[in-house]
Amino acid sequence: MLVLTRKTEETIRIGDDIVIKVTRIGNGTVKLGIEAPINVRVLRGELAAVEKPVAAPTVSLPGFGFGVLSDQFPHVA
Repeated sequence: MLVLTRKTEETIRIGDDIVIKVTRIGNGTVKLGIEAPINVRVLRGELAAVEKPVAAPTVSLPGFGFGVLSDQFPHVA
């Protein structure tokens, strides 16, 4: 594990696309800002441990596509 020391407003870069910025330090907590591409999933550690499995893919039925629904609900499109 790499351990780094940073002050408020200092950053850490991971690769070319991820930047972690220390935005606030105080009261026993550190507030971080994370900039990452949309395809990179960022979770707090406690959420990753209890993450629910991804839902099974949906089944496409003939006659129930988006076109049919948009015809029935034109104000939603």
